[in-house]
Amino acid sequence: MADAIKKTTKAPSKKAVEVKTLAQLQEELVKLQNDYRESRRSHQMGELVNPRVLTVQRKSIARSQTAVRQAEIAAETSALKEEN
Repeated sequence: MADAIKKTTKAPSKKAVEVKTLAQLQEELVKLQNDYRESRRSHQMGELVNPRVLTVQRKSIARSQTAVRQAEIAAETSALKEEN
């Protein structure tokens, strides 16, 4: 009986981190913003079935903006280190 009642916990999944250049990150950001605009238009016209997609897309855009900013800061600090 003790074997039948086991607690299982889901291990946190670790996503593989893909290293992208600043240009690739900015390109991805533009694509996400265009997708978001299109989804908003669809929502206003009543065509969007699941409006929660808008929230997910906004969060995705914010993550992408953060990644772009981090890449910019990394580039600036590496340039400053090279000068010294």
